[in-house]
Amino acid sequence: MKVLLLAGGLGTRLGEETSIRPKPMVEIGGYPIIWHIMKLYTHYGLTDFIILCGYKSEVIKEYFLNYYTNNSDVTINFTSNEIDIHRNRCEPWKVTLLYTGRNAMTGSRIKQARHYVGDEPFLLTYGDGVGDVNIKKLLEHHKKSGKTVTLTAVQPSGRFGALNIQADDSISHFQEKPVGDGSWVNGGFFVCEPEAFNYIPEGENAIWEKEPLMKLAAEGKLNAYKHAGFWKPMDTLKDKLELNALWDSGKAPWKVWED
Repeated sequence: MKVLLLAGGLGTRLGEETSIRPKPMVEIGGYPIIWHIMKLYTHYGLTDFIILCGYKSEVIKEYFLNYYTNNSDVTINFTSNEIDIHRNRCEPWKVTLLYTGRNAMTGSRIKQARHYVGDEPFLLTYGDGVGDVNIKKLLEHHKKSGKTVTLTAVQPSGRFGALNIQADDSISHFQEKPVGDGSWVNGGFFVCEPEAFNYIPEGENAIWEKEPLMKLAAEGKLNAYKHAGFWKPMDTLKDKLELNALWDSGKAPWKVWED
């Protein structure tokens, strides 16, 4: 199955980081966040990626064009202009880099991949969030549902700590960053049947999270896979610092693969 990664947005809330690179190329532990997402899928045997590029697509293209040599031992013979690759530390990836336009919305970017996907089910997620989602169980859940699209539902942490204050103003319970209000939200990590493309309107303003998903839900064709584990998007510089701290601690929950 092919894995589509949305990687074309501006990421304005990350400030200076995204003035020089697209959001999926912002690093966690020295690796772009999109690398972390691809490593998760690779752990489950999914290695055929279509990256839906837009803003600063050349940065993503240069990264993958140079990935092989940058992750291998090389000898460069300047007299003969020959390059020998000695030890390859590359991934078993096939990567299609699809430029979908600087200003296109999510639905438009996805629809432009139809030719590359063909008449087959595919996976889809955002290029700016990580989690320890069990892709195998997600696929099994989707298949059992018989629905057109399955999204991974998550419960994000609250922004602030929670206090349980008694009548006398004493605090009986304190919890830092509890689960928010208990609502489930769209965490990405979709599984889609090919007919999902038919729900996306033409034009660059088509938003995947609006008309397509709303119509699928109204028709009873949208399924949820509840993920109670770790999930975190990188929307702000604070998120970036927190994800890097987890990686540096050696306890990154989304790192389910072996080095």
